[in-house]
Amino acid sequence: VGGKKFTVEYYAPSMHGRKIMGGLVPFGEVWCTGANYATRITTEADLQIGGLKLPKGSYSIWTVPNEKEWTLIINKETGQFHLNYKQQFDFGRTPMKVKALDSPVETFRVDVRDAGGNNGTLALVWEKTEAWIPFTLLP
Repeated sequence: VGGKKFTVEYYAPSMHGRKIMGGLVPFGEVWCTGANYATRITTEADLQIGGLKLPKGSYSIWTVPNEKEWTLIINKETGQFHLNYKQQFDFGRTPMKVKALDSPVETFRVDVRDAGGNNGTLALVWEKTEAWIPFTLLP
């Protein structure tokens, strides 16, 4: 995005016939946002994501899913296993928008979408839900 690398490393769980949002992934609780180890984002440039100005580097991301809005948590610690979230290492939290999908997505997916220039979108897609947030790579 904007000539800079923005990478995401994550484990991708599948539905396997289970109810995901509001079931396997409970509403109102911190979720590992994937499976096994915490999802890691790495940015080569400073980043404005939602209401957070994030210095370049690597972070873990966690979320608090709800039906109408999610909260994205940027955490300064990386490499945590599944439920080993430590709030004291939070860089910050910012809201994500949510939309319903027409057809289900079997396997969890993180999309980084180029929106032109230095702008992009981070989208978390699973079951019939997409939570997304715009970001800008800063000069």
